[in-house]
Amino acid sequence: MAAVCQSRRALVEIPAPQPKIAARVRRSYLEILSARLAPSSLPRGRSAAANTRPVQSLDLPIGGVWTGRLEHCEKMDEHQTPLSKQQLAQLIRSLILVEQSQEPRILASDLKYLQEDLQQKKANVYRSIPYSRFGSNRDAHCYRKAYPHLVAFKVSCQEWGQVLLRNKEWDAVLEHALMAWRYTSELPQWDTVNHNALREQCYSVLAAHSLTALQHYHPEANRGRELLRRLKVAQMHSQSIVPCILELQRIMGCADQTSMDTK
Repeated sequence: MAAVCQSRRALVEIPAPQPKIAARVRRSYLEILSARLAPSSLPRGRSAAANTRPVQSLDLPIGGVWTGRLEHCEKMDEHQTPLSKQQLAQLIRSLILVEQSQEPRILASDLKYLQEDLQQKKANVYRSIPYSRFGSNRDAHCYRKAYPHLVAFKVSCQEWGQVLLRNKEWDAVLEHALMAWRYTSELPQWDTVNHNALREQCYSVLAAHSLTALQHYHPEANRGRELLRRLKVAQMHSQSIVPCILELQRIMGCADQTSMDTK
């Protein structure tokens, strides 16, 4: 009996090789969203011209502010330039002003809220300093890392003090200035003397706020002695507080002289 030879059929057909995708091909977010928003196929019985609709803008309202287009954002990312010191200070000041406008006015009088704000900004300064590196962590490199947070600390001292002055809360101004003075003394000391200029600027701003408050505020005897003691302690960190000490001594001397005359 002769062997029956049957032809074997291939179980799986090998597909034709696919063309290789060119390397380093990237699609923008706008192309991906456009591909997803575009209809995959047109319904039967309708022409392509009848179904064409104008492409809607991708601008979405978030918190009452209209965001820019994605194309504009991508162009900004491509041509991004570093901000100067003046632009950075103006940006931080604008952000703090927006924060103040969103918060109720009662928060300005709440010194606990202002203390938490100063504590947070001081903590941001220390978080920005890289510690896992050789050499000093108070050099110019670390200062550049902490500089934006130092500016935010200074602007916070200045802006919140001005809010209290506009509200004519003289005692709160003195309390805020002394509290911010203590947090300023806890900021890092940098190796370069010029890098400590922001600290001295904070002292000058706080001293100016205190002097303005003392020119409109005459504390009682017990409160005046307490403020005088704290101002003398603040003098150990900077001599900018000396005019405030002299003004408070003059106020207390006039008050003592008036009380003796009435007797």
